[in-house]
Amino acid sequence: MRTLPSIAVVADDLTSAGDAAAPFHLAGFPAWISLGAAVMPPAGTVMAVDCDTRALPAADAAARVTRVVRQLTGADVLVKTVDSTARGHLAAEIAAALSAGGRATAVIAPAFPAEGRSTVGGVQHLAGVPVHRTAFAQDPGHPVRDADLTRIVPGAVLADGSGHLAGLAGRARYVVADAVSDRDLDEIVAAVDRPREVLWVGSPGLAEALARHLAPGRHPGRTCPMRRLSTRSRVLTVVGSLHPASRGQAERLGALGAGAMVPVTAAHPAHAAQWAERELAGCGAALLHGPADWAATGSVPAALAAVVSLLATRRAFDALVLTGGETARTVLDALAVRAVRLAGQAEPGVPLGVVDHPWRFPVAFKAGGFGDLDTLARLTDLLTTSAPAEDPCAP
Repeated sequence: MRTLPSIAVVADDLTSAGDAAAPFHLAGFPAWISLGAAVMPPAGTVMAVDCDTRALPAADAAARVTRVVRQLTGADVLVKTVDSTARGHLAAEIAAALSAGGRATAVIAPAFPAEGRSTVGGVQHLAGVPVHRTAFAQDPGHPVRDADLTRIVPGAVLADGSGHLAGLAGRARYVVADAVSDRDLDEIVAAVDRPREVLWVGSPGLAEALARHLAPGRHPGRTCPMRRLSTRSRVLTVVGSLHPASRGQAERLGALGAGAMVPVTAAHPAHAAQWAERELAGCGAALLHGPADWAATGSVPAALAAVVSLLATRRAFDALVLTGGETARTVLDALAVRAVRLAGQAEPGVPLGVVDHPWRFPVAFKAGGFGDLDTLARLTDLLTTSAPAEDPCAP
């Protein structure tokens, strides 16, 4: 059996770190998500670091990425995640990771076919529509103004097929690769003769293709088995994302009667905590959400985290579902969580893990725009009666 490589994932937010590491875990790599500190992964393991740069100015984001990547240059495979809708400081962070990582070429392939995100002619699409013409154009933190990756990343060239990509790797500094299917992503990875000598830039779709290539025959699928619990868990869902997909999922969960939708404001965290605690004790589920107000977005994650902290002191929940990268990171920071051990994923783009808290509870998190209308309902049902197995994806 060949030795599996060490893999380092550098992300700009927590959900991106988790959903890029999960496919490797499914292929048999033990995986951890670090909330800040970078530790070189041993052979056959994955270290994903959330640099938490999405909300920083571009120069500060690049400086933080540089510091983290310098500690991970010895990894066999280096992955820089980017948002599959082109939000964030793509140009600055890719350039920083490429320089600090000592790689010659950044292969940029952010397509995620399982979630309807594709790259055609270098332009990023969601369900066939350029992302700057979707709801992501109104994102409160990073409104998407351009979907053309060759313009977003100065100096990037478009590879015209995997054969052209093979010739460009090692010669061009930035190469954008089109993909509309998982097969396209597999061909992109296979086209690079020395995958350990490039910086891989993408989303969960590219991570899945790399996992299939680096550990052939060991990929059990896109989900991991769960163990049934002897008692029902109390599941707390926290929705901080203002994306319409997340709002719709939250409303759907409420309509199904899976606990009350508890509104949260910075002024009354104790009231929200008491309400949520009653729901968790009574029906085993509750959902915290902020106001549907774009102007209030800066205070929403902190207000939600304050309520979760109050509930944690009372051990009022047994499992967490966190929606939105900034919200997920803010909540776990408030709970003094510094790492998450991955245990698989519930579905593409929704990783499952166990926190390093003295009270070791399971957590699931997803990006705000991921999933269909019933995603949160499925997660609540899954975690109410099941939990991640200790090593469900071990080879």
